[in-house]
Amino acid sequence: MRLDSILSRYLLREMIPPFFINVMFFTLIFLLTQMLDITNMIVNYKVGLSVVALMMIYSMPYFLVLVIPMSIMMTILLTFLRLSGDNEIIALKAGGVSLYAVLPPVLLLCSAGCLLTGFMAAYASPWGSLSLKRLTVEVAGSHLNIALKERTFNDSFKDVMLYVNKINIRDKSLSDVFIADQRTKNLVITIISSRGQLFAEPDKAVFHLKLFNGTINQADIDKQSVNSVDFDIYEMVLDLQKAADEAKSSGRKNRNEMYPIEMYRYLDNYSGRDSEYYSILLEFHRKFSIPFACFALGILAVPLGVQSKSSRRSFGIGLGLAFFLFYYLLLSAGMVFGEAGIYPPVIGMWVPNIVVGGIGIYFLKRVSYDRPAGIGFLLNRIWRIKRGS
Repeated sequence: MRLDSILSRYLLREMIPPFFINVMFFTLIFLLTQMLDITNMIVNYKVGLSVVALMMIYSMPYFLVLVIPMSIMMTILLTFLRLSGDNEIIALKAGGVSLYAVLPPVLLLCSAGCLLTGFMAAYASPWGSLSLKRLTVEVAGSHLNIALKERTFNDSFKDVMLYVNKINIRDKSLSDVFIADQRTKNLVITIISSRGQLFAEPDKAVFHLKLFNGTINQADIDKQSVNSVDFDIYEMVLDLQKAADEAKSSGRKNRNEMYPIEMYRYLDNYSGRDSEYYSILLEFHRKFSIPFACFALGILAVPLGVQSKSSRRSFGIGLGLAFFLFYYLLLSAGMVFGEAGIYPPVIGMWVPNIVVGGIGIYFLKRVSYDRPAGIGFLLNRIWRIKRGS
């Protein structure tokens, strides 16, 4: 069937509005997960709404990489659930229209979603990550406590690793502080303190950290000696300028900040096959595999929608979400095993599309011949096995 036919135009009109609604809904869900941090920045650190809005905008491309394929699936699923519930699918079959005839508009929507997701993964997401990094460094210059996270190793300062167990928001004090200082050549200094206080110099990316009741351990690599000193009060200067300079010049990028061409050059010049190599290679394949999930999930949504009757719409939606969760679990497993080098990253990133797409084609073929998709049989078997155990 041609895309300019009446049926194709009708299906596209039915699918386009729900697609945008789904994108906005799932994006809002993802943003709600950041609401606690956003509220904390506004209320406790007096960060302006414009800065928070920019942070949200820069974070959105990263979310949209998963939101768009999920929205494609739910849009097609909801559309065919409605068509099935209103008996329009039965009317089409009675008129001699095959189920395959409704696929062109579905594939067109999947193609649009694939291109949009590909753009987000390859260009918008690295741009957003870099922009967010620059903005965070700028904000940290006046609100350093935002950059400091409890129970997290912070390496924003030059040659200094800072760990804080707890941050008191009211008086800005730090509890249980650990510092690894490597600013002196061939000398490793570790500082442990029960309490600390951080002060900023006005209009400078320089901070003074005053520590109380702690211990300084110095290890001299050349002399192979170790010294330990207890102190009541110790003050050190921390420089955030390194992070600011790297953010402005784009410095050394992590895998979320690299464009595909940069990843390709990095992998081509990389020697060895360690965890960092596999991590970059995984992200490289991920940027291309997730966009094609629009086709795998979109094709799967057609038989799921056709098979679910109007009285079981909630079941059909739940089943669609379950399959998306199944896809995401396969993708996560591929990331874990790929980084460990258990199997090639290309397998870990593309197997979810092959598995989910294969299930969708199998269900679609059965439904096209007016056979049950086999979903009920599969669920009954699982239920019987569960009851037997």
